[in-house]
Amino acid sequence: MPRTVPPPASRPVTPRRTLRRIQAVGAALAISAGTLAASAPAHATPDGAPCVTPRLAAGWHGDNRARLQRLIDAYGRCGPYRPHRNKPVAVFDWDNTVVRNDVGDATMFWLLRHGKIRQPDARDWSTTSRFLTPAAARALADACGPLARPGTPLPTGTPAGTACADEINAVYGSATTRAGTAAFAGWDRRTTEPGYAWLAQLTQGWTAREVRGFAAAARAENLAAPVGATQRVGSGTATGWIRYYDQQRDLVATLRKAGFDVWISSASPQPVVEVWADGVGIDADHVIGIRNTTTRDGRHTPHLLGCGTVRDGADTMITYIDGKRCWINQEVFGVRGAAAERIQPASRRQVFAAGDSDTDVSFLRDATALRLVVNRNKNELMCRAYDDADGKWIVNPMFIEPKPRRTTPYPCSTTGYVDHDGTPGPVRRSDGAVVPDQTDTVFP
Repeated sequence: MPRTVPPPASRPVTPRRTLRRIQAVGAALAISAGTLAASAPAHATPDGAPCVTPRLAAGWHGDNRARLQRLIDAYGRCGPYRPHRNKPVAVFDWDNTVVRNDVGDATMFWLLRHGKIRQPDARDWSTTSRFLTPAAARALADACGPLARPGTPLPTGTPAGTACADEINAVYGSATTRAGTAAFAGWDRRTTEPGYAWLAQLTQGWTAREVRGFAAAARAENLAAPVGATQRVGSGTATGWIRYYDQQRDLVATLRKAGFDVWISSASPQPVVEVWADGVGIDADHVIGIRNTTTRDGRHTPHLLGCGTVRDGADTMITYIDGKRCWINQEVFGVRGAAAERIQPASRRQVFAAGDSDTDVSFLRDATALRLVVNRNKNELMCRAYDDADGKWIVNPMFIEPKPRRTTPYPCSTTGYVDHDGTPGPVRRSDGAVVPDQTDTVFP
């Protein structure tokens, strides 16, 4: 049957003034609804509940908290980026980024105090690192050779082992012997740091499970010690405390709640970082540290796994500067071979990264949305962060015992960059332009 339309005379008539008011209210409601939708997308969780974006706690410098929150709002599971896409990736350095002080150092000091470093094969210390100089190998043999048979632990926590502990600690901590001669030579400054690598290499003969046990004991001691505490190592003293940064612990937790895939990339040994990362809820399969090759029965050798085109056992591509890029590309994004050593397309890179040192420069630059720098006055990193060429860098003072303001500019235009062979030079942007010297502006 045809629809009957009332004659014009029977339709209600709306006065023009009332009509204009209705139209104005409707427009205002539309604008308000659009604003709310943009700031808090109304997606639902799988169980049908409203999706609520987690909020960061306070304690950040300047507008850093707001900028981090905008990242979470945009890329988290409630944001427009997330539906039907892979999780956005966030990567954190560990030492002095998530915690105050260095878990690798803490482990080395514990190993020395408890006599857990083994005498190398044939008492030949050159087998512990391909970069150890002959002078360092001789100094270590002189100090440690008579103390134990090859393959057995050295008594570095006893009075008889004090000189051995001091020699090992000097080589590790200052890259020199106690006599002041260079301990390492011939390494690529953009892919490895021989002192960092040496700690992992000195865990030879132990299994990963045993090393995790050593790290757990060191962790308990360092967390229990008061801030500022020191400890006796050999005849000297060393830092004896570590703390998790509350703000970083909260950031990691918030990112994970928002649906980010959070990883740790560290130049400390893999089993050590696994133990510490568990304290912020990151599982071992999301930790990338320095990794040893192992024997058939699972014992560490003094050689390290490689990345990209570097063979396993070559010991030349650890999680350090460009090496961190390679390992993240390989382990997080599944890139293999030579391609892992190169910058990847934006879709195969982390959206967020956090670091504190020049060792973190490459993987921070790879982050596509936001890069957090904890200011420890490191030249290349601070040059790039303060230059902020693409507007994606944020700088925060250290959360515990922050460093004071640097009184002189960072030497970005002259010596801020260290090349593969150790030659200093200017820091350059992606287009080749030299970064001008930068003033330190973010401090307590």
